[in-house]
Amino acid sequence: MTAAFPALRLRRGRSAPWIRAMLAEHRLHPSDFILPLFVCDGQGCEEPIAALPGVSRWTVDRIGARAKQAYEAGIPCVALFPNTPGHLRTNGAEEALNPDNLICRAVKAVKDACPEIGVLTDVALDPYTEHGHDGLIDERGCVLNDLTSAVLVQQALVQTEAGADIVAPSDMMDGRVGAIRAALEGAGKCDTAIMAYAAKYASAFYGPFRDAVGSGGRLKGDKRGYQMDPANAAEAMREVALDIAEGADMVMVKPGMPYLDVLAAVRKRFEVPTFAYQVSGEYAMIEHAAAAGAGDRDALILETLLAFKRAGATGILTYHALDAARLIGG
Repeated sequence: MTAAFPALRLRRGRSAPWIRAMLAEHRLHPSDFILPLFVCDGQGCEEPIAALPGVSRWTVDRIGARAKQAYEAGIPCVALFPNTPGHLRTNGAEEALNPDNLICRAVKAVKDACPEIGVLTDVALDPYTEHGHDGLIDERGCVLNDLTSAVLVQQALVQTEAGADIVAPSDMMDGRVGAIRAALEGAGKCDTAIMAYAAKYASAFYGPFRDAVGSGGRLKGDKRGYQMDPANAAEAMREVALDIAEGADMVMVKPGMPYLDVLAAVRKRFEVPTFAYQVSGEYAMIEHAAAAGAGDRDALILETLLAFKRAGATGILTYHALDAARLIGG
């Protein structure tokens, strides 16, 4: 039961900043964010990414300082993604298993510079393949599930040896979470967490990211044979259930804003730590909209991130993490 107007006037709770703050149902904090960082080859370099205004690739000798900046802003974790040099990309993605590859050196650099920050690494083969797919392919261009999973297991072990705290399979191969969990346990890496890209959609919002890691122009065909159909929501529940059963500690819905319904449903049904990735296309749309005068940049950043929290996100991977931390304070 509730009172009726005029005994009840909901505007009373909106009448001043102090009461709006007191009655807010959801709040953002820097600890809600994971900052994605791109790593490139070379030394002493920052490479601005044209498709992602304000985002750069950083060489290994500079990535540690960027991670420390995030930690000092209250951000607990960074996610590392490599732009592997072209001459190291092969059909077999052998560079993914090199313990001295770009991502492993970056993990070590971050841990040396800021031991307190968490490091998440991407487990997928698209930064290492000539063809830009997330796995090994046959002569028809079909991604081979089981052979790919075997390589992903080794990739996860290599990254864990380098110091990764969370390995995040983003490839969408069936069964890979269970295989990685078994391998980690067998190697005595029982404290390494798995954040499964459980509901990763074949989205049009990934374009700038693929440019950032150098796979966009290489991609032959598309990824609809293994990433999820944007039309499907019930299927996402099945994917999440499988990954949890196989040993995922956390799950992710990707992209973010177009899939808030899926995010909310996952969190309500499974009650496990659930993350959303505000992907490159979402970031770019905000930046371009603000640049065109279509909205206030700071307000757009905070409103979209708050939408993830309202939908039930435990945390958010976002290129706006540093800006958001600055805006909301610690």
